[in-house]
Amino acid sequence: MNKKTVRDIDVNGKKVIVRCDFNVPQDSNGKITDDRRIVSALPTINYLIENNAKVILMSHLGRPKEGYDPKYSLKPVAKRLSELLGKKVLFAEDKEVVGENAIKYTNGMKNGDVVLLENVRFIKTETKNDLDFAKKLASLADIFVNDAFGTAHRANSSTVGIANYLPAVAGFLIEKETSIMGKALDNPERPFVAILGGAKVSDKIGVINNLLDKVDKLIIGGGMAYTFLKAKGMNVGKSLLEEDKVELAKEMMKKAEEKGVKLLLPIDNVAAKEFKADAEWKVFEGGMPDDYQGLDIGPKTIKLFENELKGAKTVVWNGPMGVFEMPAFAVGTKKIAEALSNLNATTIIGGGDSAAAVEQLGFADKMTHISTGGGASLEFLEGRELPGIAALDDK
Repeated sequence: MNKKTVRDIDVNGKKVIVRCDFNVPQDSNGKITDDRRIVSALPTINYLIENNAKVILMSHLGRPKEGYDPKYSLKPVAKRLSELLGKKVLFAEDKEVVGENAIKYTNGMKNGDVVLLENVRFIKTETKNDLDFAKKLASLADIFVNDAFGTAHRANSSTVGIANYLPAVAGFLIEKETSIMGKALDNPERPFVAILGGAKVSDKIGVINNLLDKVDKLIIGGGMAYTFLKAKGMNVGKSLLEEDKVELAKEMMKKAEEKGVKLLLPIDNVAAKEFKADAEWKVFEGGMPDDYQGLDIGPKTIKLFENELKGAKTVVWNGPMGVFEMPAFAVGTKKIAEALSNLNATTIIGGGDSAAAVEQLGFADKMTHISTGGGASLEFLEGRELPGIAALDDK
C-alpha cells in the first residue's frame, strides 16, 4: 500500500481523530455479543496513546433511520473500550455528534487521553459524504487516521470527506487488511485457490472475473453453485437460481477453461423439500427432483473439495457452502473450514458470512487472516479501489 500510515507522521501532542469500525452486534439489553471489531482497533489506539497523542475516536453503529436513536448509541462501546484499554474512555454524548460535550472534552484533553464521539450516522447526511459534517469532525483534530476497513468501500463524511481538511493516514488494521489481501492477489504463493460461496452469482461477478486472471483453481459452492449447475444442463429443482445469470455462468466456465483455471462445482448436494432447520433431507448426485431445493454441498463434493485444497499455498474464501445457520446444512461449510485450518498455507477469510461461520465453528485462530469487512473485502477482491483508502495521503 503506497499510502502513509500512522508511523509516517509525528503524533506527539497532536489531536488525532480516528475512524474505527465499532459496528458490533448487541443483544436486546445492549450488551455487546462479539467485540472482535473493537479488539481489531486496539493496535492503532494503543500506538497513539503510547506516542502521546490525544485520541478522538468515531464510528457508526447499525443503520439509525431518523437521526438520534438511543438504541444505536455507542455508549456500550465506550464501556467495553475502557475495559480493554485499562483506562477511562470519555464518551461525548451528543445527539448532533459534534456538540457541546465533544467540543468540551476534546478541548480539555491531555496527551494519552481518549474520547469517543457518538454514532456518526445520527447525522443523516454522513452517508452522502456531506462536507459540512466532515468539516465539523475535522475541526476537533489535527490529524485524521482511517482504520475502518469495514467501511472503506463507502464514501462517507467520516471516511472520505474529512480527508479534505486534515492530513490523512491509515491505521494498522487498514494497513494489515490491504497488505495481506494485496499480496494474495498480486503475488500469491502458488497453488492459489479461491473458494466462493454465498447466495448469489450476481454479488460475485466482479470477484470471479478478477480471480480468474489470478488463481489456479476456483471452487464454487453455496447457493450460487446452482446457477452454474443449471448452466451445465442439470435440474436444480427449487434451488436458488438466477435464471438471468445462466448464460453468464456458461461464459465464466468457458473463460476458466481458456485460462487453464480448474473450476470445480458440487457433484452431489444435500437437498430438502422445505427451507427449514428440521426439514428431512436427501443427498442427490448430479441433478435433483423438481420439488427439492439444495441447501448444502454433499459428502462426495466435500471429499472432492478437500482433495483439491491439498497442497494449496494461498487460499481465499468468501461465502459459505450452504445454509450454515441451520446445523443440518452447516456440514459443508464446517468441513471446508476444517480443511483450511489444517493447511500449511496463507488462508484468508473474506469477511461477512464466511468470517461469521469460521468464528462460530471455532476455527478462527487457525486462519492467517479474517477480514473485518464483508463488502469491503469483496470489492477489494474485485480489484476495485476503495474510496476510504484512496482518500488517504500518498507516501
